Amino acid sequence: MARFSTGTRTGAGSTTLPIISLYSSATVNARIREIGIFNTTTTAVALKLTRLTSTGTQGGGLTETSHDATGGTAACTAFGTHTVAPTLGGDLGYNVVLGAAAGAGVIFTFGSDTGLATAVGTANGVGVIVATGTGQICDAYIVWDE
Repeated sequence: MARFSTGTRTGAGSTTLPIISLYSSATVNARIREIGIFNTTTTAVALKLTRLTSTGTQGGGLTETSHDATGGTAACTAFGTHTVAPTLGGDLGYNVVLGAAAGAGVIFTFGSDTGLATAVGTANGVGVIVATGTGQICDAYIVWDE
């Protein structure tokens, strides 16, 4: 399996607009290994991970980079903050409140054999959304295997 990562400074998002997302391709699913999210403001923000079962209007495409300098191109695609809500699938149970300090953050790791796997299909993904309250600009990254 090849390992890839991407990251961005996000928009504020909302309870329906993911601040960062990763979608499968038509033939390849992602096995997410790690998601990191860090506050860039001095206002606390509550976030959670959710499955996505449609695309809505995805934000700007992010650059997916292979961890192997001689590796291939990622099949899965990552996006910045969505502008139209996708259909939210199941809440994955990963909730966090990032403290009211720039740099407060969390790193979720998924170390099982399958990681946090997405279903095959371009409308299937995982996103970080605001759990409650007002969203904040964050720095976020995703690491996955294909």
